[in-house]
Amino acid sequence: MASKADVKKVLDRLQIETPSWAYGNSGTRFKVFGQPGVPRDPFEKVEDAAQVHKYTGAAHSVALHIPWDKVEDYAKFAKHAKDLGVVLGTINSNTFQDDDYKLGSVCHPDKKIREKAVRHLLECIEIMDITGSQDLKLWFADGTNYPGQDNISSRQDRLSESLHETYSHLKGNQRMLVEYKFFEPSFYTTDIPDWGTSYAHCLQLGERAMVCVDTGHHAPGTNIEFIVAFLLRAKKLGAFDFNSRFYADDDLIVGAADPFQLFRILHEVNINGGFDVGTPVSFVLDQCHNIEAKIPGQIRSILNVQEAAAKALLVDQGALEAAQAAGDVLEANGVLMDAYNTDVRPLLEEWRSDKGIDPNPMKAFKASGYLKKIADSRVGGNQAGWGA
Repeated sequence: MASKADVKKVLDRLQIETPSWAYGNSGTRFKVFGQPGVPRDPFEKVEDAAQVHKYTGAAHSVALHIPWDKVEDYAKFAKHAKDLGVVLGTINSNTFQDDDYKLGSVCHPDKKIREKAVRHLLECIEIMDITGSQDLKLWFADGTNYPGQDNISSRQDRLSESLHETYSHLKGNQRMLVEYKFFEPSFYTTDIPDWGTSYAHCLQLGERAMVCVDTGHHAPGTNIEFIVAFLLRAKKLGAFDFNSRFYADDDLIVGAADPFQLFRILHEVNINGGFDVGTPVSFVLDQCHNIEAKIPGQIRSILNVQEAAAKALLVDQGALEAAQAAGDVLEANGVLMDAYNTDVRPLLEEWRSDKGIDPNPMKAFKASGYLKKIADSRVGGNQAGWGA
């Protein structure tokens, strides 16, 4: 069991990247609900992200989505972020909102379309070169809707060729994170439907290609903590996209549907070195706040991750290993449950006080008046939203 001091040390280095798109208007295919004060451009998105870091001390970077967050001067954009106390983080590509990609992007049967998609991925790497971003995150909507629509094996060949071409342009400490999703928008086959497919391609690519686990991208009942343990053991877990879902890929606040699952996942992260100094695992939120306020939604998500992490760190590993070795099933489960049922909120409040942060981030942000300020000042122009 980690001491209080050890838990605080992990919390000191546990940074959770927030996504730029979470600060814009979002919704479902039925309706997008606008809110006052929503950012009108990428610069204002970063300003809101800086507020999350200010009140949590744990969100020092913001992920970008290209072309949603395209700007004329990325060096200026990076400086703007730095002046606010944050940095530009993961660069997410977009090969799913162009008419040319109706039948796929990097897996499209037309070579010209595949080349267009790869050019976009290389553009993302060029942006990384300017901003200093380390990670290129790839998620593809590629797949088929009907049997016979395309050759499944040939699509994997095209995918592999495109990934290798992109991988060859990585420089320095840059990495490629390959995300997966088991369905939607392709309902017959998806070209990267699961962690195994992503893992297989990453093995072929090399050590700088790693799997990104989006906690919402699995079939109901999937044991995500097994996937996490396997990938950590194989040294191929590069990042999390944290969110929560009740049915499919809802992108709700992480821990909202099943906080116990989040604890179980972070327990595996802890015992397999994912919280260690120099860990290759990055922790990122991937959420769209449809009906709740954007900035408080991100703050709540980070608090949920911190609470689950603190509980995972409090698992009595010695007692757990002894029970496991003795085959004492109930005792082993009880050790986990004891940690999960521990109220870690006082510990987190103490940690925040030590850092000079208000012990209650949600209350402090609400009292700051920032929401009213941006509602009054961000008048005119077009509000940013999912996809813009």
